[in-house]
Amino acid sequence: MRPGIEADKRGAAAWEFAGLLFILVLGSAAHFAFALSGEFPPLAPLLAVNESVWEHLKLAFWPALLWAVLERQPLVGRVNNFLLAKSTGILLMPITIVVLFYSYTSILGDNLLALDIASFVIAIVVGQYVSYRLLTGNERNLAAGRLAVVVVILAAVSFAVFTFAPPHIGLFMDGPSGHFGILS
Repeated sequence: MRPGIEADKRGAAAWEFAGLLFILVLGSAAHFAFALSGEFPPLAPLLAVNESVWEHLKLAFWPALLWAVLERQPLVGRVNNFLLAKSTGILLMPITIVVLFYSYTSILGDNLLALDIASFVIAIVVGQYVSYRLLTGNERNLAAGRLAVVVVILAAVSFAVFTFAPPHIGLFMDGPSGHFGILS
C-alpha cells in the first residue's frame, strides 16, 4: 500500500457512501422516468421500460456507472484499482438483484414489493462495499481492471440490445402484461 492510505480510505469511504445515496435516489427516479418521458425510445436502453426483472437491473447499473464517472477524477491517484473496483461494484449490483429476487421468490412463490425494494438497496450496498474494499486494498493487476471494464461495456450493450430484442425467457418478461422488451 502507498503511504497515506488511511486518508485515502476515509475519502474513498465518503465517496462510496455518497455514491450509495446517489444510486438509490437516481435509480428510484429512473423507475418512473421512461413513462414520464412519454416513452421516448432513445431513453429506453437507460430506463426501465416494463416491470421485468431485467429492466429493473438498469435502475442500479446506469446510476452506478454514472457515479463511477463522477468520482473518477477526485479518486484516481488517491486509491488503488479504480477500474477494477468500480467495474466490479457496478456488475455486482444487477447480479445481486437477480440472486436475491429469484431466491426469495422461489421460497415465497411470489414477489413482494417490500422485498424487491430491499433487494435493490442490498445490491447497492454490496456493490459499493466491494468497490470500497477494492479501492482501498492492495494494488491489483491493471489487466484485471481493463477486463472488468470490457465486461461493463458488454453489459451496457446488452441492456440496449435486450431492451428492444429480449430473449423470451422469464428474466425479460413483464409480469403484468406478459410482454417482452419495449417493442412487444
